[in-house]
Amino acid sequence: MQKREMDLRKMIRWIRKILAPLLLITLCPPFVMLAWYTNVSLNGSIEQLVALFAKDGIFSTIYGIWSPLFFGTAEAWTILVVFAAAELFLMKILPGRKVEGPITPKGNIPVYKANGISAFTSTILLFYLGSSQFKLFSPTIIYDNFGGLIGALNFFSLLFCLFLYFKGRYKPSSTDSGTTGHAIFDYFWGMELYPRIFGWDVKMFTNCRFGMMGWGLIIISFAMKQSQLYGLSDSMLVAVGLQLLYIAKFFWWETGYLRSMDIMYDRAGFCICWGCLVWVPSVYTSPTLFLVNHPNHLGTFTAMTIFAAGTACIFINYLADRQRQYVRSKNGDCTIWNKKPDLIFANYKTEWGEEKQTLLLASGWWGISRHFHYLPELLGAFFWSIPALFTNFMPYFYLTFLFLLLVDRSFRQERRCKMKYGKDWDKYCELVPFRFIPFVY
Repeated sequence: MQKREMDLRKMIRWIRKILAPLLLITLCPPFVMLAWYTNVSLNGSIEQLVALFAKDGIFSTIYGIWSPLFFGTAEAWTILVVFAAAELFLMKILPGRKVEGPITPKGNIPVYKANGISAFTSTILLFYLGSSQFKLFSPTIIYDNFGGLIGALNFFSLLFCLFLYFKGRYKPSSTDSGTTGHAIFDYFWGMELYPRIFGWDVKMFTNCRFGMMGWGLIIISFAMKQSQLYGLSDSMLVAVGLQLLYIAKFFWWETGYLRSMDIMYDRAGFCICWGCLVWVPSVYTSPTLFLVNHPNHLGTFTAMTIFAAGTACIFINYLADRQRQYVRSKNGDCTIWNKKPDLIFANYKTEWGEEKQTLLLASGWWGISRHFHYLPELLGAFFWSIPALFTNFMPYFYLTFLFLLLVDRSFRQERRCKMKYGKDWDKYCELVPFRFIPFVY
């Protein structure tokens, strides 16, 4: 019996450390090319893609789509270099207060400059001036070169993650680095928690200033392409408006994001860096890409209703995150929804044995479920996807992915909290019995 248990553990470890990362590294890069091609060349139809697979074979189809764009195009590389240089410049030149991140397991404290919202507004303004006022480029430039951009990003990001692997192995930026002994997992998960290159924080750049910033410009260019081809539909206005509102909320709350799981625990490897450099621009924008050639007209009442519901969800998501930060900043000496909050004073030990305490909020939004903020985030994505209506699954792939991502993230957070807080976490779970969706899950 013991031998079987040991063999089972070894198999699970092998799947987690080698097989699963290898599959994701292998399958995700061609998938984003297929998703782009399906939206722009197959009318967003998965049935047509499957028919193409049946006719030409899966590998031949992927090769035919990907090979002309594998290294990107000259235009795509020019766009990426200009955009990356502009964002790196804005990170440095725009004023912002210095913000400290949470102390790391090795005792390091990352320092950031909080200028996300000014960088976001500056980026949108520069795109507007360059495309509409000075006519330096077409506002549809991103849509027109999107296949080449994904190809170039794919190629660059795979090499960049390899660079981060060797940097973390031989010249880490801090003591929060190290190998697991599995090269594939180290490439996938990353070697360093907070790598820096010439003073720029890698994760802040890839996650915030490239992935999230690029998301905003991409959907604006998609909207301009629809306007050029068919005229601008109210469905596109709703979808783009809600996403821009969500992205603006993200940058307004950027300092809070820098204390999230993505930053505090996930290292800079394929999962995070390729994900933000390639997956976010390709997949997060897919509902809007589908809408370019499907200009649904919802009508004023329907469009305004969807927009209002989506706005409410995005605002509630922000209020939930802010509520928790507020209570912790006041050390619980405050009111939530006009009454004293229910709190668990959770004790934990740091890696070096230091006794510490934090607050777990069981009131307000956080009395509804333990990961309540995921629910309005999911609903917000639903409301900017629904303008595509229900004729095709492609606009809802991002929503499906987001649901699975948030469920997985809730499990990971639960495991970490249980290990960190022990019995105090059990007390918190008694006060807030629902993990994610109230009365359901």
